[in-house]
Amino acid sequence: MPALTFTAALPPLSSRRTRLWLFLVSAILAGLAMLHFTPGWEVTARETLNISALALMAIFLAALVCEYMDSSLGMGYGTTLTPLLLLAGFEPLQIVPAVLLSELMTGLTAGVLHQRDGNVDFLNDPRARRTTLLLGSLSGIGAVLAVWMAVSISKFWLGIFITAIILSMGVIILITRKRQVPYRAGGIVVVGAVAAFNKGLSGGGYGPLVTAGQVVSGLPAKHAVAVTSVAESLTCLVGLLAYLAMGKSIAWELAVPLALGALLSVPMATLTVSRTSEASLRGVVGVVTLALGIVALLKLL
Repeated sequence: MPALTFTAALPPLSSRRTRLWLFLVSAILAGLAMLHFTPGWEVTARETLNISALALMAIFLAALVCEYMDSSLGMGYGTTLTPLLLLAGFEPLQIVPAVLLSELMTGLTAGVLHQRDGNVDFLNDPRARRTTLLLGSLSGIGAVLAVWMAVSISKFWLGIFITAIILSMGVIILITRKRQVPYRAGGIVVVGAVAAFNKGLSGGGYGPLVTAGQVVSGLPAKHAVAVTSVAESLTCLVGLLAYLAMGKSIAWELAVPLALGALLSVPMATLTVSRTSEASLRGVVGVVTLALGIVALLKLL
């Protein structure tokens, strides 16, 4: 009886997680603010990291917001964050490895927490495991095809082709939002290959294609979001190893705040998915996919 009384007195897991999340985020922001407003520490930070405390805070917050969207919808981290970092003055060779490293870490973490929150069951659902391994294994193939195609086909028409796929899948998801679509492994293969190819060619666009493609191919939206997180982490591992093999280094002054912000967003994102109905999540994924497709089309035209 005492054990039952003690257990009942504990706050719900979601409440404890939210309080811990608020504490950690507040502590990091307070530490960076103190660093910024203490002249001696600010100079030390600039000399050591070659970046200001205010910039570190902005990068941390941007990663927090972008990864929350990515881990709750399966898309949007690299697609949104990379242009922001370019506008902030960072070089592509600083950004890409740092983004890949942070996505590698958050993808694996998101997979564990999606499992913990009941959004997917990698241990007992063979479809989820098979889809994850299938999408992850297509990464290398897509990268090789991207290199070959990049030198022989117009990037404009490739962009039009991929954008058309994204728009079509957004429309299909919205049309079938309240219907159960039969699972089609063939659709996963096609979409995964195209998505990996697109990421190898342009560095982005993986999440919208893979998440929407899984939903169109018959996987529940919650499963699709979780699978995309893990599969993309495998894709990022391949990309990161390729950069390191070419002798490129990681810009730790960028990678550390990105990883911290992104990792701290994951617990709240997976909790959000667990509290959202399947039909609502399918609708949001459809709308966001459609919106990203329209933005990509406008950029091309």
